[in-house]
Amino acid sequence: MDFDDQMQRYFGSTDLGAVSPAALEAGKERLAVDFGLEQDRGRRFAMWALMHILGNAPDLDVAFKETNDRNAARDFMDMLGRVTDN
Repeated sequence: MDFDDQMQRYFGSTDLGAVSPAALEAGKERLAVDFGLEQDRGRRFAMWALMHILGNAPDLDVAFKETNDRNAARDFMDMLGRVTDN
């Protein structure tokens, strides 16, 4: 699942700065619903990553059944933290 595709699908734009607050909230809600329904682990991870960036990701123990998926999510959070801390 491509990042730009996710942005376009849920927010109607690849530029969050161009998205109204109401559209942002509606997109976050649709994303959360789709995340809850998604069965493919890779797609779920991509959706969770976007939700994490937007601040509405569920806790790891709720989001992922597999230990490997939770560990990958922790690694993603660490990498993102290193990038945003600079």
